[in-house]
Amino acid sequence: MNIQQLLDLTIQRNASDLHLSVGSPPILRIHGDLFPVPGEVPTTPEQIDSLIQPLLSDIQKNIYKQVFELDFSFEFESKARFRVNLYRQKGYPSAALRLIPYRIPEVEELGFPSVVNRLIDLKQGFILVTGPTGHGKSTTLASFINKINKTRAVHVLTVEDPIEYMYPPGKSLIEQREMYSDTRSWGNALRSALREDPDVVLIGEMRDLETISSAMTIAETGHLVFATLHTNSSTQSIDRIIDVFPEIQQPQIRLQLASTLEAILSLRLVPTIEPGRILASEILFTTPAVRNIIREAKTYLIDNIIETSAELGMQTLERSLAVLVKAGKISQEVALKFALRPELLSKLLK
Repeated sequence: MNIQQLLDLTIQRNASDLHLSVGSPPILRIHGDLFPVPGEVPTTPEQIDSLIQPLLSDIQKNIYKQVFELDFSFEFESKARFRVNLYRQKGYPSAALRLIPYRIPEVEELGFPSVVNRLIDLKQGFILVTGPTGHGKSTTLASFINKINKTRAVHVLTVEDPIEYMYPPGKSLIEQREMYSDTRSWGNALRSALREDPDVVLIGEMRDLETISSAMTIAETGHLVFATLHTNSSTQSIDRIIDVFPEIQQPQIRLQLASTLEAILSLRLVPTIEPGRILASEILFTTPAVRNIIREAKTYLIDNIIETSAELGMQTLERSLAVLVKAGKISQEVALKFALRPELLSKLLK
């Protein structure tokens, strides 16, 4: 198959990813599992190059040749978009292509409790969406931004690497800046963001001290900020943000985070009994008690706050998994594999 045929097959099979690697046939990830493309044989370095090269501009070819890694996205025949990471392994080229559907799902379709909708109406604050790679962070953020686009006349500014979802015309002005195409660095883009008159800022990924610091500053100055972080839970997310700063700065960062943070959504896409995946989530809203815990460096108490605050819309990942098991959506065995605290899940399932 050529690259066009492989991309078509990815869309037809509703795969989330297409992997191209020397020594293996092209591989699709479907509902979280890997499947070789039927009839295809292990690929050679020359075949991988022939598949990759049509996707690249001359500038991208030069970057990849120099640094051996490249992130970009492209539109495929008005059918879908793909986010691509090119890299090398054992000296050979490899590629991971993530399918990005044109249609952005509605927030209500994602599987969150309805209380999450209130985040879209906030005028300022810091909202984190966390979880492993491939578990719905980008889709969740795109759904939030698109809901804002449909309901509010605001200026939305995104900084992404690369641009993933494209937004249809709506009430909002949405401007999307892509790393290395529209800006030279995350730092430059986020420093200049405040001079671009945004109401809402989306940061594709908080990678280091500079992006985390900038995100909190933008939120602190009266803007609504959405960002992602590769962490497993609310507690881990808060600790990661604080620990990235030098120890002498951490008391001030706790104060800043306590005053700006509005919510943390920690996501997992869990295999269902019927072929597919469904969202399970931990949800933390920052109440006065949570803000005080952050200020006093007692994040070990947050799990207990979440567990005892269901009436406020909070939920542990284990409670979300238990609801799915009792609804017959997922098996108990799968739920236990995804639980952060299996003993709590077992208790909830009794």
